[in-house]
Amino acid sequence: MPLLSLPGFRLRIRLFLCLTALLLSVPPSAAPLLADTGIAKEITAAQLRDYLYFVASDEMEGRDTPSRGLDTTAKFLATLLSRWGVKPGGEEGTYFQKIMLRADRLTPEECSAALNDQKFAYGQDYFVPAGLGAGGGSVNAPVVYAGDGWLLKSQGRDALKGLDVQGKIVVIRNYGSRLPKGVSEETLRQGKEGEDWERPAEYARKRGAVGIVFLLSREEMREWDRLRRSLQGSPVPRPERLSGSREPEDRPRLPAILINEAMARALFAGERADADSILQENPPEGFALSADKRLSFNAALRIERTPTSNVIAIVEGSDPKLKSEYVALSCHYDHVGVSRRQTASDRIFNGADDNGSGTVTLLAVAEAMAKAKKRPKRSFLFIWHTGEEKGLWGSQYFTRYPTVPLDKITALINIDMIGRSRKPDDNNPRNRDLSGPDEVYVIGATLMSSELERLCKSVNDGYLKLRYNYRYDDPKDPERFFFRSDHFYYAQKGIPALFYFNGVHEDYHGVGDEPQKIDYARMEKIARTIFRTLWELAQAKSRPKVDKKLPPELTGGG
Repeated sequence: MPLLSLPGFRLRIRLFLCLTALLLSVPPSAAPLLADTGIAKEITAAQLRDYLYFVASDEMEGRDTPSRGLDTTAKFLATLLSRWGVKPGGEEGTYFQKIMLRADRLTPEECSAALNDQKFAYGQDYFVPAGLGAGGGSVNAPVVYAGDGWLLKSQGRDALKGLDVQGKIVVIRNYGSRLPKGVSEETLRQGKEGEDWERPAEYARKRGAVGIVFLLSREEMREWDRLRRSLQGSPVPRPERLSGSREPEDRPRLPAILINEAMARALFAGERADADSILQENPPEGFALSADKRLSFNAALRIERTPTSNVIAIVEGSDPKLKSEYVALSCHYDHVGVSRRQTASDRIFNGADDNGSGTVTLLAVAEAMAKAKKRPKRSFLFIWHTGEEKGLWGSQYFTRYPTVPLDKITALINIDMIGRSRKPDDNNPRNRDLSGPDEVYVIGATLMSSELERLCKSVNDGYLKLRYNYRYDDPKDPERFFFRSDHFYYAQKGIPALFYFNGVHEDYHGVGDEPQKIDYARMEKIARTIFRTLWELAQAKSRPKVDKKLPPELTGGG
């Protein structure tokens, strides 16, 4: 009998053609994925649970920035990364990018102020506005009044024009560096600091002043006690060398005090304009005070510096050329510390969901990537940011002082809270925006790059088929979540970015955000999906382009 009879051969040909047509008709979203290697299955709910019970334990004391618990968490991350052979991506061959925090600690009993022989009482007549650009030190000098103190060339405003402030104490009718009426931050962005405009204290310093006196309006003077209490508490640390701070911490600062109305009356008694004129809504232009008046004060501030760190790691890609490009995965690993309510039975803000969930997901993804026998073309960059809860400190710092070239980062996925889900019978109104067991908010997917949007959707549709919710991409949404987490500063640099988020819940920033409340099975699905999305980005022929009409906050217009 022949091996293939003619009728049987024709039947086989017809079956082959039908099967081929069927395969060719499969939509791209269901096509086999490049990441379909089984590596994602290395990420498990049990693994995530083990890591999170450490990161969100009471012993980490809420991972405040700065704190012992946060530093311990950073060392925990670095130790595991080292054991897995993940390459350090920080400074000096370490996993850490150190950020120095500065706090100005005031010693009120050492402060003093006098106008010639007339002495004034600290707290009652004046205080040192620590944290508002005030420097420490003693000064004794003549006095010049300089209006609001601003230099704004585009507005024809020069508060020091015609004034000799060399070796003088300058009185500024301003509070810190508040903008004059009719001037916005956008006005400043249109010029260059130091050339087109200058903030009051810095302008006076550059012109040779030796001290600053801040003076409030009469209306603001009525809030003197409240203001004094708010500015004289425990010192608040701030990062040095950050462009986003209103008074950059790495520049010299003059000794400064803030005075009340009684001290202002004594200072301007017998002058060209008295205190009533100076404190009114439209004060007069600047002038030098009488030469026989000398003001002396001691601003007793002691600078305290404390380090914190971003944690950064790299898993190198396989292509000799493309491995110099990076697909980034980020989160913040800090939280809000310990409650000040001494009577509370539980005072620790464990931050299991916020953002212990993101912290350990990055760790699990890095572990899976490191153990993969085959790797995609591009490298992976993992960044655990510090200080997100204090104002996106870590991401702002990294994008100003990157440890890899920013233009080599092709895309960034950020994770900020993916551990909680709303059960079907949950009627708590505080959980109404919490996503369900098979749902996750993907924020920013539709805002920057069509290619990134398509790729993310394709990976999910061809894999675990989570329900992606794009609700928060609505430009009219009042929550504005896209502008509130660490990916924001990367997006401002033109890096296509999005982030995964489960929504706020009853324990958000509360002591109840604990690891036993996490939905680990759902978290596993999201983590595996993110893993495969990163893999596809790293293996793609080209980097995703930014092709959407960007919100003004990403183009300098916000």
